[in-house]
Amino acid sequence: MFNIANQLTLVRIAFIPLLVVVYYSPFEWRFLTSAALFGLAGITDWLDGYIARKYNLTTPFGAFLDPVADKLMVAVALAVLIQSHSSVWFTLPATVIICREIVISALREWMAELGKRAKVAVSIVGKVKTTLQIIAIVVLLMVDPKGHYWINVVGYITLYAAAMLTLWSMFVYLRAAWPSLRGHD
Repeated sequence: MFNIANQLTLVRIAFIPLLVVVYYSPFEWRFLTSAALFGLAGITDWLDGYIARKYNLTTPFGAFLDPVADKLMVAVALAVLIQSHSSVWFTLPATVIICREIVISALREWMAELGKRAKVAVSIVGKVKTTLQIIAIVVLLMVDPKGHYWINVVGYITLYAAAMLTLWSMFVYLRAAWPSLRGHD
């Protein structure tokens, strides 16, 4: 159960409180360190999946914990950034991303209960969305929100692109599940 892939997922979860503490610390290096922690968490997300598949280390525990760790890390990082950016222009795409994650997690759980989890399996759009989210969050964490105008602009643009893919992927998943949702499957 606690193979290397699952241990990497647990490390990602352990990064969550560390990210919050570092981001709110009074030190000059807090922004870059927060970004590095989140970037490292993104790398462990890819690495634990790669290791689990390559060495046949997939477990039910890992299948449950990996997406939970991803969603927790993204939601907490976005919550920290919502507070520090403190604007509707940031809160809107961040809220879209967080809400979509809740909706799709519930949809996947419900579809799994029906034995139809494969209909809402992760797609390439979902993978690109996740990559854009990680890039946007790293960029936005790495600088003071009240300075570095162009870096923040790049972060906002990337976050909006991630939010658009978030909505698109949610539509794709809901469309695939629609016959089951309507009770006509």
